[in-house]
Amino acid sequence: MHAWFDAPIGLLKITGSTAEGITEIKYFNEMPPHAVRGNIPACLDECFTQLEEYFSKKRTFFTVKMTFRGTDFQQQVWNELLEIPYGQTTSYLKIAMKLGDRKAVRAIGGACNQNPIPIIAPCHRVIGINGSLVGYNSGIHIKQELLMLENPMAFGKQISLWSL
Repeated sequence: MHAWFDAPIGLLKITGSTAEGITEIKYFNEMPPHAVRGNIPACLDECFTQLEEYFSKKRTFFTVKMTFRGTDFQQQVWNELLEIPYGQTTSYLKIAMKLGDRKAVRAIGGACNQNPIPIIAPCHRVIGINGSLVGYNSGIHIKQELLMLENPMAFGKQISLWSL
């Protein structure tokens, strides 16, 4: 089941089921021609509530049930994303080192790029080791907006890397 969520950063298609919880969040610039807005399925209702709270700065972490679909390595990376505190960032290199292979930086970036549940699994909080905003599947401007939402003071000056 899926439903459309109007977020300040654009239109989000939320997909999930009662058994698995949230399985995918995809960004859209506009409603696809075949898409229909409708009632929010009960299995997605809590996700909508938590996203509304997040975007209104009333929520700093998510508790919705979710299921990652991907390789074991991707799931390891996505689970690491869940450990990055709200309003803070880390680097691809620090995640690679935490997973035991500092040479896996590009693979970490690839896994972040394939993250099926962005925002909730906050790949936007992963930046380059030099503090640059690199690589975000839906565009750097979305990454920037999410970081500004979470911590406008730090982002406006310098993003500090969270120590893993």
